Amino acid sequence: MDASEINAITDWLIDGARSAPMPSQMMAQACERMVAAGLPLWRVGVFIRTLHPEIFGRNFIWRQGAPEVEVGTVDFEIQETPEFKRSPLSLVFNRGLEVRGNPDNLADVERFPFLLDLRQEGATDYVAMPLRFLDDTVHAMTLTTKQPGGFSDAQVAALRALTKPLTRITEIITLRRTATTLLDTYVGNRAGERIMGGQIRRGHTDTMQAVIWLSDLRGFTALSDRLPAETVVEILNHYFDCQVASIRAHGGEVLKFMGDGLLAVFPIDEYIGDANHVCARVLEAARESRCSVDALAFPIGEAIERFRFGVALHVGNILYGNIGGGNRLDFTCIGPAVNLAARLEKIAGRMGRTVVASEGFVRACGADWNELGEFPIAGFSTAQRVYGLADEAPVVMA
Repeated sequence: MDASEINAITDWLIDGARSAPMPSQMMAQACERMVAAGLPLWRVGVFIRTLHPEIFGRNFIWRQGAPEVEVGTVDFEIQETPEFKRSPLSLVFNRGLEVRGNPDNLADVERFPFLLDLRQEGATDYVAMPLRFLDDTVHAMTLTTKQPGGFSDAQVAALRALTKPLTRITEIITLRRTATTLLDTYVGNRAGERIMGGQIRRGHTDTMQAVIWLSDLRGFTALSDRLPAETVVEILNHYFDCQVASIRAHGGEVLKFMGDGLLAVFPIDEYIGDANHVCARVLEAARESRCSVDALAFPIGEAIERFRFGVALHVGNILYGNIGGGNRLDFTCIGPAVNLAARLEKIAGRMGRTVVASEGFVRACGADWNELGEFPIAGFSTAQRVYGLADEAPVVMA
């Protein structure tokens, strides 16, 4: 084992592992450098808890000779599985302990059954080490070797020493990813990218052409009045699921949930001039959402609650950016086009329609529409033509 090479790896990590800008690249290079320094690694795993509404953690697995680092995720249910409860990672995460296991030792295999799988692959030693972040949360790294007799004491000591700078750079990478994830979760992907890129001052705005999607749940006020608040929240979550997946799959970004309302935008590339293509995808998302909401059945006691929603579609220029007061800002969109979409959504409700659109959207979309009439719109000098899908009949709400 070359002490100078170990020191060089430490310096490289402390300097930010600049030759490896991606997490998987950093891990691959770190492992390859450790092997070159005389540490007999066969398999290395790094397991990081995440701050994500659906994902408990991410894992990065390096294997000697593999073409790339394997990256995966696990959900929150893993904590309740027998496999996790009987694994060294459970002790690392829950108690911050370093755990070592010998695949050839019967007592170790009985305590940690997964060591039998490692023995069948030729492993001779396994160490799980805690990676403790500055906020005292514990993450983990596992190190496995095929060296006869396992790791030497000096090799384990060197690995322990390397976990310190490795923990710091892993924490930095994790914090940046967490910030990105939180922004994506709460303000949307495109808005999150702009905020991370430094667009954080009030008044930082851009003008862009986009399709605007404004929807709400029909009869929500009455629903809220007769059902417990917890049930209403659960219904809303299922209801929004019916739309968000389709919106994102067709190139849209959800900007805001407003009670039972949803505001989304589908940017149009002004240089490509793809308004027709974007509008067609938006209409497809609206049709999919309509089917999903129609199929939504929520049991309440012995009854089954069914739902309807309405969505207004309009295309126009919007002002997109930071608006607010003091140091409390909201990344949203405003403008006459948004106001028109909001008015169209109200008209959809009055007419018992699910999907309505402006004249501008219909011209760009080219699907089969029926004109529903001209309507005076507050704030607009002329009446606006409103259209409904030809394959949709109005429904009178009870």
